[in-house]
Amino acid sequence: MDGLNDFRTARVAEILSDFRTLQYYIAAAPADPPNTDDYYTEGWSELRQCAMAGQHILNCAADVSVPQASGGEAEQAKAELKQILLDAFSRRHEGQKIYLRQAAAQRWVEYRESVLQGQRPNSLNRRQLRACDDQLRSELSQVTDEAIYQELQISDMTMGRWTAEDPSLRTVQRWVRTRSQTT
Repeated sequence: MDGLNDFRTARVAEILSDFRTLQYYIAAAPADPPNTDDYYTEGWSELRQCAMAGQHILNCAADVSVPQASGGEAEQAKAELKQILLDAFSRRHEGQKIYLRQAAAQRWVEYRESVLQGQRPNSLNRRQLRACDDQLRSELSQVTDEAIYQELQISDMTMGRWTAEDPSLRTVQRWVRTRSQTT
């Protein structure tokens, strides 16, 4: 036994708390436009995708296949906590990605509404609306796994959290890939 199970338990609790907060924000975002003509526009399509992705990451099954650890009860608890940490860490990572994409789409909605000022799209505002779409695409392109992983890592370290056994980005990406195939 290495004596770190209390740290592992606290780390899992912190990450699950973060994930719960992200889920709250994801679930609270709008997914359908007030005007049905806007249903297939880029921002509203992104908001619907985010809502579905948020539901998926919440509903996908946890991997409960923890190998039998030799060395007694404390070593088995360590193995289980490491598995739970991977699951929670990966869900938080995906939740953060969804949240950032959703935030970009919500900014798009605001920009679009300020351009339209209660009117419908027309030839006079087409260029400005195209600029809104371009801005959305630019913001979404910046929401990468690498950027999110680094952002969360810096945040955790700034808060003084124990990060010694956090999974690597590759491990998180592998976890995500297996969840997208199984559900």
